[in-house]
Amino acid sequence: MTAASGRTGRPPLTEERKAEIRLEIAQAAVDLFVGQGVAATTGEQIGRAVGVSARTVWRYFPSKESCVRPLFEAGIEQIAATLRAWRPGRPLEDVLVRAVPADSRLVTGPDRATLGALVRLTRDEPGLRAVWLQTYDEAEPAFARALAERAGVPADELAPTVQAAMFNAALRAAIEHYAWRIEGESADATTAEAELTATLRSALALVAAGLA
Repeated sequence: MTAASGRTGRPPLTEERKAEIRLEIAQAAVDLFVGQGVAATTGEQIGRAVGVSARTVWRYFPSKESCVRPLFEAGIEQIAATLRAWRPGRPLEDVLVRAVPADSRLVTGPDRATLGALVRLTRDEPGLRAVWLQTYDEAEPAFARALAERAGVPADELAPTVQAAMFNAALRAAIEHYAWRIEGESADATTAEAELTATLRSALALVAAGLA
């Protein structure tokens, strides 16, 4: 009678560790894209920066451009939670900006300077542009559900759907406006933070005011 054979080799990765690896790959990809351009960056370089193989990179992402998705996606649920907690009478821009500390990176994961550089790359890099727009497209239903929950109505009603579309577009427009505006500037982190916060406030105030 032989002993039952057990599993050998490395234990499977936890979902938490997989998420960490995705973020590590994303940050490495962003640093390389910003530093040397998308075309000059390879999967091997991204993997080497993280300490994994190119095969591992492709296991998590279908293309090098898609490696940045975790950074574009960061904060979506946090923003949705803030929308659900938004109470009548409180300005939307105050609720959203104050709910997220300045150093928690409201919309994406990199620091402000890297965020601006990455978003500027989406102007001329079709692959990155597609990922950027797809992320916001996928965020919109989450925002609609949050606004519907806040209003106590079904998520498929027209009002929260339109409101989510306006809110989502305002976020993207504000970040792009910020990125285009600071191009070539050497502002310190505090100034960049203030600039982004002011831009977000202005955009969200316009949304709250509607199209009167």
